[in-house]
Amino acid sequence: MSEVASREDKSKLFVEIASGEPDGKSLLAIRQEKADDKIRDHIRMTPGVQPFKHNYYTAEQFYRRDNRTGILRNAYGQRVLRVTEDFITGLLAGLEDEVGDRAGMVMYEAGYAWGLEDMRNFVKRSQGEFEVEFSKMGMGMMLETWWWPLTIEGWGTWQFDFREAKRDMLFIELYESAVAKTLGDIGAAVCYFYAGLFASVFSVLARKDYGCVEIQCYAMGADHCKFLISHAERVDAAAFWRSQGATAKDILKKVNEV
Repeated sequence: MSEVASREDKSKLFVEIASGEPDGKSLLAIRQEKADDKIRDHIRMTPGVQPFKHNYYTAEQFYRRDNRTGILRNAYGQRVLRVTEDFITGLLAGLEDEVGDRAGMVMYEAGYAWGLEDMRNFVKRSQGEFEVEFSKMGMGMMLETWWWPLTIEGWGTWQFDFREAKRDMLFIELYESAVAKTLGDIGAAVCYFYAGLFASVFSVLARKDYGCVEIQCYAMGADHCKFLISHAERVDAAAFWRSQGATAKDILKKVNEV
């Protein structure tokens, strides 16, 4: 398959995911009496009790445990698995033993695939939860709604920077990366899974084929991780400069020329 055909197929996939129909099945646990299953072109302003419970901000509110089977699910009915830091280090070590230097790419592809599926589910459920067409949701609110479950599940907190979006450059600052905090300061970027996740999610939102590269990592001694999301040429260039020892500040200067 040619690169052009591949990009065309990806663009169709991004549009298909972002056009998903509302699905109320995942909202049964947070549904309340005011819910009417109507999808509007604006968010309904409702005084008092809301149609859906949005404030599930603690582990007790977010997780549902079946004591009989031991199965743990989140507020959307998705099955989740709690693991220790030893699991993460063991997973990465096992990958390196199996595929060597390609371990990072495997994690990137895993994150990319997960991001596509997560967005497919998110588009469907967010429309039902907020009773509004996905395309009519404010970008800031939509992104924070998507990321919040990942925060409570232990994937860290974030900030996004769209000031260079018109030039196809988006930036994510990630704090408390589950991978980087587990591995500690090892002198190398390690958050390939996050990079793949961000690449697919923002490709769906922009309907463009984006890549993502980590240009600053907690595991390299920084206080937080930073990612660049852009077109392939710029991402590849940034990855090369990082491999040559360039700092995030230096990389940011150079990418402006690509």
